[in-house]
Amino acid sequence: MTGDPAEVELRLPADGAYASVLRTLAAGLAARVDFTMDDIEDLRIAVSEAAAMVLDEAAEGSVLDCVFRLQPGQLAIAISAVASAPEAPDYESFGWQVLATLAAEAAIDATADTYAVRLTLRSSLES
Repeated sequence: MTGDPAEVELRLPADGAYASVLRTLAAGLAARVDFTMDDIEDLRIAVSEAAAMVLDEAAEGSVLDCVFRLQPGQLAIAISAVASAPEAPDYESFGWQVLATLAAEAAIDATADTYAVRLTLRSSLES
């Protein structure tokens, strides 16, 4: 992969049944930016937690928007959905603690009509 970032976008129904598609795509993209097998497993867990957080707030019938930004040794992910009345982020939750531990960077954006989780993971080979 060149030094230029690439972007991949995936739109899925906001339904937990599609979480495996999201995890599989994330793992495949991580392999392209030189993540190790352990890094990919951490990524799968982080993506699962991020998706679960967004799905909990997603309005019924909405779409899960997932954007992956690839750079050498790094994968930035934004997962969002329309939310009717999103609750304030719970930074004490188990899911957030998992994200904060696994991701190099993590943030939650909750607005009047959107709930988004953004995270960046880096390959352990880049350390």
